[in-house]
Amino acid sequence: MLTYTYVSEGTFALMEKPKPVLQHERDAIVKVTLASICSSDLHIKHGSVPRAVPGITVGHEMVGIVEEVGSAVTNVKPGDRVTVNVETFCGECFFCKKGFVNNCTDQNGGWALGCRIDGGQAEYVRVPFADQGLNKIPDGVTDRQALLVGDVLATGFWAARISEITPEDTVLILGAGPTGICTLLCVMLHSPKRIIVCEKDASRLQFIRRHYPQVLTVQPEDCAAFVRANSDHGGADVVLEVAGADTTFRLAWECARPNAVVTVVALYDKAQTLPLPESDLCVLLSNALENALHACQRQNAAGLPAFIETSAYEQDGRFFLQLANACSTPVLFEDGVPVTREPGHGLGVRSICAIVEKYGGIYSFTQKQEQFILRISI
Repeated sequence: MLTYTYVSEGTFALMEKPKPVLQHERDAIVKVTLASICSSDLHIKHGSVPRAVPGITVGHEMVGIVEEVGSAVTNVKPGDRVTVNVETFCGECFFCKKGFVNNCTDQNGGWALGCRIDGGQAEYVRVPFADQGLNKIPDGVTDRQALLVGDVLATGFWAARISEITPEDTVLILGAGPTGICTLLCVMLHSPKRIIVCEKDASRLQFIRRHYPQVLTVQPEDCAAFVRANSDHGGADVVLEVAGADTTFRLAWECARPNAVVTVVALYDKAQTLPLPESDLCVLLSNALENALHACQRQNAAGLPAFIETSAYEQDGRFFLQLANACSTPVLFEDGVPVTREPGHGLGVRSICAIVEKYGGIYSFTQKQEQFILRISI
C-alpha cells in the first residue's frame, strides 16, 4: 500500500509498505477513507519532535472503515465507520484513570500514531486499544465532518475543559486556525463574559467577525493593550495559546492577569522560556498596590479620608506608573520614602519602592500639602 513516510529530518516521501496486520488482541485495522495534515506533522518534518521515529508513516487525523478487529475488541466491528483518536491509550494505567490519556504509560500509548508507530496517511492503519480510540460515526455525519473529532475538535474541547472558565471571565484565544476556531467553539460552551481572539491573518479575522460577531478580535501587535482595555482585572482571566509561535507563547503570559489560567494548546518548534522575572514583578507590584488600597480602606473606616488614583502607560519599552494619594494624616519623608506620623496609616509605598529598586527601576515623589505623588519607571 502507498504511505506518506518520515524518512529523515526535512524529508517525507511516498513509499510502498505492506498492509498492517493485527499484533495484539486489542488492535483494529482501519481502512482510511479521509485523512488530514496536522501542524504536528510539520514539526516532525522539521526535526522538532525527538520521539518521532524515522521510517514511520505519519498522520494521526483520519477516519475510516473497520476492516478487522482483535479478539478482545468489543465496541466496534468490521464495516463500522469510525473516527480515530489522536491518542492511543490503555485506559488502565494511572494517567488514563485520571483522564490524562496523552501520558498513557503503555509503549503504544499517548501520541504514538504517526510518531512512534505507523499512522494514518496511508491506505490502512493499525490502531492499538481500538475500544478506547475508535468511535462510531453516526449515519448523518459525513467523513469530512467527523474528521475533526479525533484531534482538532478534541484538542479544543479538552483545552477549554481544563481552563476553569467561569461566567465572569475574559478569555483570550491566541490563534484562529482550525484548532483555534474549534477551541473558540468549545470556550463558547462555557459562556464566559467576554471572548477575545488574537490572529494576524486578515482572512481568519474576517471569518471570526462574520460567523461570531459577539467575539472581540485583535491583531498581535495591539493585543496586550486591547486585552487590558477590555478586561476587568488588568488582563485576561484565561488565556489559551493555540498559535504555537515564540512570540505568541510570550504574549500569552503578558496578556494574563495575576493568578490567571494560561493553557498552552500549541506545540512549538523549539523549547520556550517562561518570562518569570517579568511575571514575578507584575505579581509583586499588584500585591503591593492591593495592600495600599486596603490601607486606604482602613483609613476610611477610621474616619480618615484617603484615596489612591493610579495611571499607567508604556513607552520605549519601559513601564510607567503614577500613584496620587491624599490622606488627612500628615505625610513625612524618611530616606526619600514617604511615611506617616501615626502607625498603621502607611500606604505600602515602602514595599512598592523596594520592588522597583530590585528590578532596576526608578521612583520619585512630589509632595503638595497633604497629597503626595509617587512615580515609578521600570
